[in-house]
Amino acid sequence: MASFETKISDRYKTIQDQVISAAIRSGRDPGEIRILAASKTVPAPVLQKAIDSGLTLFGESRIQEAREKIKLLHGNFTMHMIGHLQSNKSSDAVKLFDLIHSIDKISTARAINREAEKTGKIQKVLIQIKTVSEDTKSGISPEGSIKLTENIISLANLDLQGVMTIGPLTDDSRITRRAFRDTAAVLPIINREFGLNARVISMGMSGDFDIAIEEGSTILRIGTSIFGSRQ
Repeated sequence: MASFETKISDRYKTIQDQVISAAIRSGRDPGEIRILAASKTVPAPVLQKAIDSGLTLFGESRIQEAREKIKLLHGNFTMHMIGHLQSNKSSDAVKLFDLIHSIDKISTARAINREAEKTGKIQKVLIQIKTVSEDTKSGISPEGSIKLTENIISLANLDLQGVMTIGPLTDDSRITRRAFRDTAAVLPIINREFGLNARVISMGMSGDFDIAIEEGSTILRIGTSIFGSRQ
C-alpha cells in the first residue's frame, strides 16, 4: 500500500507542476488555482492514503457514497459536492460538504437554505452553468443564471461563491474553450449586477484542465490523472 500511496503523491505532484506551468504561460498566479481530487468510486482506504500523503481537497458526486466514505476518513481534508444534487438530498449535502458546486434550480437552492438554517450553517454554493446542449449534463443557461443568482442571494444561509461547469464531450478544443469562456463570462456579470465579489470558477478535468486554466478556472476537478482509471 505504501507504493500505491507514493504513486498518488507522485501523480498529484505531476499535476501540480503542470498547473503551475499552464498558469505561468497564461500570465496567471498559480496560487489562485486549487486542485480538487475528484474521488467518485475511489474506496475510502485509498482516499485515506491520499490524505496521509498530503492531499486535502476532494470532490464527491453521490451523496450516499460520500456519506459512507467520509465517516471512515480522518485527518486534514475538505469535501466538496461536485455531482448533480436533488432537493431531497439537501440535508445530507449540508452536513457533508463545505462547498456545493452544482446549484442549477431555485428549488434546490431553497431546500439547501432550509437545511442550513436548521443547523446555523452558512452553506457555500456555486451555480452550475450549462453552455452546450448535451442531454446528459445538468446546469442553467448563462441567461438563466441572473434570476437564479437573485434568488440565491436573497437566502440568508447561502453564500454564493461563483460558478461551475462540466466541459463538453468533444475532442474539439475550440468547443471546449468556448464553453469554458462562456461560463467564466457569467461571473463578472453577476458580480456587477448584484454588487458581489464572487471569485470561484470551477471547471476543467483531467483531459482539459490546461484550457480551463487559460480561461480563468480557479478549481480544477482532477480524478483520473490522480487516482487512475475508474473501475
